[in-house]
Amino acid sequence: MKIIIITGQTATGKTELALEKAVYQNGEIVNFDSRQIYRHLDIITGKDLQKDAKLQIPHLRQDYGRQAKIKSDNDFKIGYYPFFRTDSNGFKPVATTSSIKLWLYDIVDPKQYFSSYDYASCAIKVIKDIIKRGKTPILVGGTYLYLYHLLYHVNTAHIPPNHDIRKRLNKSTVKEIQNELKKVNNQLFCNLNESDQKNPQRLIRKLEIALHYKKINKKVPVKMQYKYTPFFKKADIEYLGFVYKDKNDAYTAVSKRVEKRVRVGAFDEVKKLFKAGYDEKDPGMKTIGYQEIYAYIKGKITKKQALYLWALHEIQYMKRQLTFMKKDPNIKWREI
Repeated sequence: MKIIIITGQTATGKTELALEKAVYQNGEIVNFDSRQIYRHLDIITGKDLQKDAKLQIPHLRQDYGRQAKIKSDNDFKIGYYPFFRTDSNGFKPVATTSSIKLWLYDIVDPKQYFSSYDYASCAIKVIKDIIKRGKTPILVGGTYLYLYHLLYHVNTAHIPPNHDIRKRLNKSTVKEIQNELKKVNNQLFCNLNESDQKNPQRLIRKLEIALHYKKINKKVPVKMQYKYTPFFKKADIEYLGFVYKDKNDAYTAVSKRVEKRVRVGAFDEVKKLFKAGYDEKDPGMKTIGYQEIYAYIKGKITKKQALYLWALHEIQYMKRQLTFMKKDPNIKWREI
């Protein structure tokens, strides 16, 4: 079985290549962008969906020939958007009007917490279904943690979410969550990089892991490993990563992307979301872009500062992701 994975830095043409391969290799797209899994977060996250496309929730094939809709306590919506390829889309001319399925967009509401464990659980079902239908799964995105937990033997991947903890800490400050993790496992907190120490979702997940290992009286494993799970070990995997040869080109691409999203309504999108009852403490709203614009709306910073911080945080995030990706020996890198 063939599986294609396309990852790398922001604005390197990942989605365009994925769609190209989907046409010529009978494929379907599987998203692994942690920001695009949230419903209603469209403009700032840059979802590559066609206008008026409707989310389709199919019956996924299960073992022994049974079919059933995927259900979850968290009400995850596992479905796909049809993407119709025509010459006008700007890609290579293709003599077809059939659609390509784009999976794992708009899985959860912005008020819901969604972890890499949740992602791996959803993605493996979709990937197996695509393969059973004789298609090629093409994974595309930039959230390496999602990909890592999906592909490899991760010592902590088997630990399910603790919904009681998530509900209790959902509105807590970063400082409060930090203190709770420190009390349970201070070493685990200290081993986190500066960014993760300030990320409430990552902190809560680490707390879940720390409490699990405390309960069974074992140390939390910290070393990353890159051994495929039995399922992916059997696959013929084409694993591509794209990186800018010149970092200045990367910074320019980020700035242009921010400017474009402002032009098409980023500020109005944030205002609409907060009017609908979402706030900056909701898991989805902690996404880069939404936080900075919200600070501007609240009068904490100027519009110019919001745009500067948005671009800066995108660049910092891009650097962190690349640091993780570069450790993966299975990625075949291409400079652009």
